[in-house]
Amino acid sequence: MEKQFCLKLNGKCRPESVVQGDKYRFTVLTSQMLRMEYSETGEFEDRPTQVVWNRDFETPKFTVRDQENCLEIDTEYFHLVYDKKEFSPNHLYIDVKYAFTNYGGRWYYGRTDYGDPAREHNLKGTARTLDRCDGEWYVGSGPLERMRTTGGKTNREDGDVDLGMGLCDTSGRTFFDDSESLIMEEDGWVTPRKKGCVDVYFLGYGRDYFHAIHDFYRLSGAVPMLPKYVLGNWWSRYWKYTEETYRELLERFEREKVPFSVVVMDMDWHLVDIPERFGKGWTGYTWNKECFPDPEGFMAWLHEHGYRVTLNLHPADGVRAFEEAYPEMAKAMGVDPESEYPVRFDFTNQEFIRAYFHFLHHPNEENGVDFWWMDWQQGKISAVEGMDPIWMLNHYHHFDLTRTGKRGVMLSRYSGLGSHRYPIGFSGDTHVTWNALQYQPYFTATASNVGYTWWSHDIGGHMNGIKDNELYVRWIQFGVFSPINRLHSNSNPFCGKEPWRYPKPYDDLARESLRLRHRLLPYIYTMNAQCHEKMVPVVVPAYYYYPMEEGSYVCRNEYFFGTELLVQPMVHPTDHETGYTTEKSWIPAGNWYDFDNGAVRHGGPKGHYTTISRPIERQGVLAKAGAIVPMAPDTGDNCIDNPETLEILVFPGQDNTYTLFEDSGDGFDYENGACLRTEISLSWTDDAVSLTISPSGDLSVVPEKRRYVLRLRGFAQVEPTASSEAMAGEYDEETRTLTLTTDLLEAGRSVSVTLPGADDCTAKESREKLNERVFDFLDRVQGSIVKKKNVYQYFAGDYTKEEILASLTGLELPESWKAVLTEMLIG
Repeated sequence: MEKQFCLKLNGKCRPESVVQGDKYRFTVLTSQMLRMEYSETGEFEDRPTQVVWNRDFETPKFTVRDQENCLEIDTEYFHLVYDKKEFSPNHLYIDVKYAFTNYGGRWYYGRTDYGDPAREHNLKGTARTLDRCDGEWYVGSGPLERMRTTGGKTNREDGDVDLGMGLCDTSGRTFFDDSESLIMEEDGWVTPRKKGCVDVYFLGYGRDYFHAIHDFYRLSGAVPMLPKYVLGNWWSRYWKYTEETYRELLERFEREKVPFSVVVMDMDWHLVDIPERFGKGWTGYTWNKECFPDPEGFMAWLHEHGYRVTLNLHPADGVRAFEEAYPEMAKAMGVDPESEYPVRFDFTNQEFIRAYFHFLHHPNEENGVDFWWMDWQQGKISAVEGMDPIWMLNHYHHFDLTRTGKRGVMLSRYSGLGSHRYPIGFSGDTHVTWNALQYQPYFTATASNVGYTWWSHDIGGHMNGIKDNELYVRWIQFGVFSPINRLHSNSNPFCGKEPWRYPKPYDDLARESLRLRHRLLPYIYTMNAQCHEKMVPVVVPAYYYYPMEEGSYVCRNEYFFGTELLVQPMVHPTDHETGYTTEKSWIPAGNWYDFDNGAVRHGGPKGHYTTISRPIERQGVLAKAGAIVPMAPDTGDNCIDNPETLEILVFPGQDNTYTLFEDSGDGFDYENGACLRTEISLSWTDDAVSLTISPSGDLSVVPEKRRYVLRLRGFAQVEPTASSEAMAGEYDEETRTLTLTTDLLEAGRSVSVTLPGADDCTAKESREKLNERVFDFLDRVQGSIVKKKNVYQYFAGDYTKEEILASLTGLELPESWKAVLTEMLIG
C-alpha cells in the first residue's frame, strides 16, 4: 500500500503489564482498563486492530494472587476473579470498586442480555445511520412498520433506534469486544484475525466519563484535527443544479450576507440518466457536462469566493462502461475495455483501491474537489468476512487525502468503535418533523460515549414531514450549536432551506443564526484543537461535568458545547399564547448566564430542575460563570481566516482561563509550532476584576495587527480603573453588555484591563427594568386581558420577588405563562 496508508502504530503492551497462563492473557493497561484474551491454542495477538491502535501504556500499580484454580488481579479501581477455565459468566467476573450503584457493580463476562445491569446502567453510544428516522423510530416497510397500540400509545415493533452500548456507565464499569476486529498490518493493509480467540476490554472508570473517553482515545487513536473550513455553514441539497443555477444561488447568499464555507454537490454532479443496460445511475464518476460544462472552472470560481467543495459518492456499482475513466480502470483491473464488463467495486482488493483513487478521485481533487461525501448504503457484506466496506472506505479515503499535506476529512456513516478517527459523521435522511429535531440533541451528545463527537445532521430535515416555519428556525438554531452545521433536504421542490423561502421574521432569524455560526468559528476551532490534543469530545452530555447529580441524567437534551457553554435546544413548538418555547431543564450548581442578554440563572448548591423559556428569536444557551468565548466580527462574508478584529465575549462570576488556538486552518504545520495560542484570563475578586490577553507562538498565522473588542456580558456599566491600552467603551442595557474596544495593535502585544471589584461589576437589574420586561411579555401574550392585568398588579405594586412568586403559584394561570414569568423573576 502507498505510504499514506502505512501508519506507525504500536499494538504491543509493556511486558510488566501482562498476567499470562497457557490459554489466557490479561493486560493491565491502566488501573481502570483491562484487556482479557482467551485462546485454546495459547496464541495471542500483539498487532493493532481496527479499533485498538496503541497498547503502549505505562504499567500501573496492581497485585496478582495466582493459585492453582483461581487468579485474582487487584488495582485501585477493580478486582478480577477468574477460575482459569474458558471465559464465561460462571468463570470470570470483575467487581468495580467504590459504590456507584446499589446493585450492578459486578461485571460477569459474556452477560449482555437486556435484564443484565450491564445494559440497565449503560449510557449508550450511537448508531450507523438515522435514515428514515422520525424521532427515536425508523419508519418504512416490513417489520419496522408493524405497529401495536398499548395503553393509548402507538409503538413500532423493532423500529427503535438502537444506540448500542457505550463506554460510560453509571454503575462504574463497561466493556467492549474487539474479537472480530481486522488486523492492521505494517504495510497499511488489513487482514482477518484468527477465529475463536477472545479479545475483550473492561473499563472500570466509575463516573469519571472524561477519563474513560480520554483513555479510549489513547487506546484507539486521537480524533484528528479537522480543517477549519468544515466548521462553518454547509450548503447542501439533493437537487439537479447547473453551474449557472448554483452560482446564482450562492451569489444571492453573498448579497444577503449569509455565509457558507462548504458547498456540497449531491449525486447529480455526475451522470445519472444512463443507458438501461448499465443499471441505475446511483453510482457515477463522470461529470454531467450538460449541467457543468467546465467543472474545473466552476470549482475554481467556488474557491475564489471562499467555498470548499465536496462531491457525493455511491461507489457500490463499481465503474461501468459509460464512465470516462472506464478504459483506464478496466485495463488496470484486467478487464477488456471492449467487453463493456463492469469493473466491480471491491475494496478487499488492493489493486482496485489503487486504481479507484488514481483514476477516479485524484484527478477530481487536482481540479478542485476538497474532500468526499461517502453516501454508502449497501450494508456490511464484502468478499472478506468481517470486512465492512464503509469502514474500509472511511479509513482509506481519510488517509489518502493526507498524501498532499492536507488534513484528512470526509463525510460518511458511522462504522463502529474507532470511527471517531474518520470524521465527519453523516447521520442520514431524517424526516422533517418536530420528533426528528427533538431526538437529535440527545443523539449527538450521547455519541461521545463511544468517542464519536463530530456528527453532521441534515439540518432542517431531509424528507416527508411538514413545512413549519418555527421548526425550520429551531433546527438551524440547533445546528449553530452542534458539531457541524450542514443544511440539507431532498429534491422535493417544496423542501428548500433557503431563508427567503420563509416569511418574516423566520427568514431574518435564519440569516442571523447562520451568521452567528461563522462568528463562533474561533471558539469552535479551539474546541477542535482541544479535542485532538487533550482528547476530550467536542459535545458532551451534562453528566460528564456533574456525574453524581441525578438531574444531569434526566434532561437528556442538555449538553455542553465546548467548555464554556451549556445548551438546552428549543425543540418544541412555541406556545400559542405566550409566543415562547419552554423546555424542562436542569441548571447545575452555581450561577449561569444567558448567552444573549447576560441574565443570571441560579443553580443553587447542587443544581435544580427548572424550565427555560425562549421566544423564537433566541436559543437556550447558558454560559458558565466566568465563561470566555472568542468570536469573529459579524461580517456576513465567507471568509474564515483568523480575523483582524477579535471579539471576546466574557461573563462574570468567577476566575477562568481560556486559551484560543489559531493556525493556518489546514495541514500539519501546527505540529511543528506554526500556531498561536492566546491565553485569555479573567480574575474575579471583591477588590478588582481584571481581564488579560496574552498571545504566544507563531504570529505569522494571524494578521500583523489586531483589534480586540471585549464584550463583557452580564456586567454593570462601570469604567475601567486601569488598562494597558486606550479603549473606547459603550454599554447596552438590553443585553447587560459593557463593550470595550482597542485600537489596532501589534498582534503579539498583550492587553489588560482592570475594573472595580466583583460586586460593582455584576449587573443588577432594577425593579423598573424587570417590570418593563414583564409588561412587554404580557403585552405579547395572546390570552385573557383580565388575567394579564391581575398578574401585572403584583409587579407594579410594592411586593418583593418572593411574594410575587408565591402569588403566581396561587393564580389560575396557564403553565406556559408561569414558566416565563418565573424565569424572569429568578433571572
